[in-house]
Amino acid sequence: MAKIKSSFVCQVCGYESPKWLGKCPGCHSWNSMVEELKNDHSVANRIHTSTFQKPQPISRINMEEEPRINTNINELNRVLGGGIVPGSLILVGGDPGIGKSTLLLQTSQSIANQGHQVLYVSGEESVKQMKLRSTRLNVHSDHLYVVTENQMEQIEQIILELQPEVVIIDSIQTIFHSQVPSTPGSVAQVRESTGHFMRLAKSNGIAIIIVGHVTKQGEIAGPRLLEHMVDTVLYFEGERHHTYRILRAVKNRFGSTNEIGIFEMKENGLVEVENPSELFLSQRPIGVAGSAVVASIEGSRPVLVEIQALLSSTSFVTPRRMATGVDQQRVALIMAVLEKRIGMFLQNQDAYVNVAGGVKLAEPAIDLAIAISIASSFRDRPTNAYDVYIGEIGLTGEVRGVSRIEQRVAEAKKLGFKRVYVPVKNLKGWNIPADIEVIGVQTVAEALEIALGGNM
Repeated sequence: MAKIKSSFVCQVCGYESPKWLGKCPGCHSWNSMVEELKNDHSVANRIHTSTFQKPQPISRINMEEEPRINTNINELNRVLGGGIVPGSLILVGGDPGIGKSTLLLQTSQSIANQGHQVLYVSGEESVKQMKLRSTRLNVHSDHLYVVTENQMEQIEQIILELQPEVVIIDSIQTIFHSQVPSTPGSVAQVRESTGHFMRLAKSNGIAIIIVGHVTKQGEIAGPRLLEHMVDTVLYFEGERHHTYRILRAVKNRFGSTNEIGIFEMKENGLVEVENPSELFLSQRPIGVAGSAVVASIEGSRPVLVEIQALLSSTSFVTPRRMATGVDQQRVALIMAVLEKRIGMFLQNQDAYVNVAGGVKLAEPAIDLAIAISIASSFRDRPTNAYDVYIGEIGLTGEVRGVSRIEQRVAEAKKLGFKRVYVPVKNLKGWNIPADIEVIGVQTVAEALEIALGGNM
């Protein structure tokens, strides 16, 4: 009999140890080490039976560009970089109930309607349960095949017999390999199953989409190696109690990263949002202090969003600093600049900053809008409803230049805004469109003087 060994593996990062540890040395997680069995004989057999390929010079490889599979969902195509690449391995993660299975079932319908064969493998739902959900979503096609299966060997046999062009695995945490002596969802099973699907995708030219569960920290469950193995990582974001969902690409070997797609959850499934800027600004209050609009670049397109700030006096020694949708440390830095360079006394103020609509912004071009909203709330002076603020703020109080200013200003003009505050450096090298005023500012003090007026 093959010798069976055991080791303790961290279920968060995949760190292995010969003995149990209360705290993982790799990711510093507590009580995450679980004992897993190892069968060296089975591993050796899988290594020896792998297909051998002879190395060849890269200059002699014939490049035949395969057409991408069009999903007929523009927002999804945008995030993927133009469609699904044949032979690619795509990982989709998100909170429970956010709409991952709904999106993939609608995608399967769109692809199957074009004549492509699609296989949907569910390890969590029976075939009848999938039929109930597909009826609600109006999904029905003779080219869409569904099956309930958890065993890796059986799934591989089904794929090789059916030869579909797209395979969806929902979810990777329910799949197990019989030669891996661990429970489904463990690090060893997730790693082995993903590696098996990767070999299937590359050797047969089949695009495989796998769904991954997320931890309470919002990261995909399993080892970090899982995200390195796949070609594309997509995160489905949004609040369960809100109807809007954001699909974000954090890794894409065949397109740009940080691209987003906007969807709205309705009774009959997810619907694309063609103009996200208009969506995020639809409920913006007019004439209220603490509100500012910024033109942010998300992936390849500009998006106008509203940043709200609320400052109130505190009776505690240490004031609260809370931020939703933006980096909390960045907000603290901007408040320090306002206090040091502008002279605002914010040490006795609780500060709350929020990005309306649930979108998350990470680029530095939103700094000026954050500063304007904070100053507006602190002085209780409303901003102009038709102004947009763009710029990065330095520690000395200067407003630094940003990229792709033409697209930001064009988006602001399209939605009817009249003035745009930009860094002075961005005034050169492009033609300012008509019917919109572009104001160049060099410092935060200058921007506040023009936007809010009076002695700040």
